[in-house]
Amino acid sequence: MENFKPTAYTLECVATGREFQDEGWTMDDRQCKCPSLVRARYEKKKLELKPDYYGFYKFCDWLPVKRMLDGSSAPVTYKSKRLAEHLGLENLWITFNGYHPAIGARMTTCSFKECEAYSVLARIPSDETRTLVVASAGNTARAFAKVCSDNHIRLLLAVPHDNLDALWFEEPLNPCVKVIASAKGGDYFDAIHLSNLALKSPLFYAEGGAKNIARRDGMGTTVLSAVTTIGQIPDYYFQAVGSGTGAIAAWEANQRLVEDGSYGDKVMKLMVSQNAPFVPIYNAYRVDSREMLPYEDGKARRDVEIIDAKVLSNRKPPYGIAGGLYDALKATQGEVLVATNAQARKAKELFKELEGVDIHPAAGVALATLIKSVQEGKVAKDACIMLNITGGGEELFRKKKLWFLEPSHTFSLTPDPEEVIAKVEALF
Repeated sequence: MENFKPTAYTLECVATGREFQDEGWTMDDRQCKCPSLVRARYEKKKLELKPDYYGFYKFCDWLPVKRMLDGSSAPVTYKSKRLAEHLGLENLWITFNGYHPAIGARMTTCSFKECEAYSVLARIPSDETRTLVVASAGNTARAFAKVCSDNHIRLLLAVPHDNLDALWFEEPLNPCVKVIASAKGGDYFDAIHLSNLALKSPLFYAEGGAKNIARRDGMGTTVLSAVTTIGQIPDYYFQAVGSGTGAIAAWEANQRLVEDGSYGDKVMKLMVSQNAPFVPIYNAYRVDSREMLPYEDGKARRDVEIIDAKVLSNRKPPYGIAGGLYDALKATQGEVLVATNAQARKAKELFKELEGVDIHPAAGVALATLIKSVQEGKVAKDACIMLNITGGGEELFRKKKLWFLEPSHTFSLTPDPEEVIAKVEALF
């Protein structure tokens, strides 16, 4: 938009409460003595939605963005009828992030990772000359690749070889986007290691993951969509988690909405879920540990191979850090739940049958745990429930002819740092 003005905000250190200015790509408070997230404190305390033609940027009052990028879509929230009736729920709301034109959902990467990408990439200073680096197990890579390609932003992706089939697109990408892969048998942790080696070169800079306020506040738009549609803050928030960043974002959005005052003062109970047998967050929270428990590399990799929802395979989530998932769960009296592949597959089938569109395995995990929570009486039949469907419509979208992004280089699981740096520098 020609008259778009950068959003006004300051940063706040969660651990100390110190407020300070964003220098453009600030990820933490250098004065803080302990690991802590920083949060955006927006000048506008009352959320004023922009018109729908703003796409994702209809929520720009609470996004740390300097501009608007082309091609964005916002999450779509609607009240469930058939699934709600099947579960005996009176007030089930679905926030759908994906491709489902029948309800107005048009995220062509079919994942809520688009919310991250359109926010993070719009935060980048216009004079940045280095290349952005993003590590991903799949959906994040696809989202960042699409948005960078559409908007001519240089990007280096690091992806596990076993997840390369997630890099599908409607058309060939702009050559400003390149991908490198860790060898077969590797996981998200290996892709992160590869990206960290690339970042030793001064020609690259890190996206920042959960520490990036733009990533979290982009994901928080799912809650903004739900609350502005429902007219109140829900009682429960259901979502599957790998890093838990989406749940942290939901908690932060909840706090801003309480401060806004237009939607009540409720604290949503976070009901986050993992795909068994890969359940490190569940294991830590079950024993009330702020620190993640030891997880042997070989066992972790084997567990990742088993699960359907590969995007949930984060071994080092922002869990114990101040303002992280542990704090979010404690503050909301939240729970960590678990679903097996079989339960998630059954839930996916049920959603497609009753709501008319396919959903990703991670969303199936979230729905499976909602079903179990209803059966176990954890949620009241009349409770206001938000189910965050983090990805869907892929079967529908993939009826189109697709193009796949191939890796420029594939590295071993114990790559030579100098070789990685030399090869990635030569790509751009």
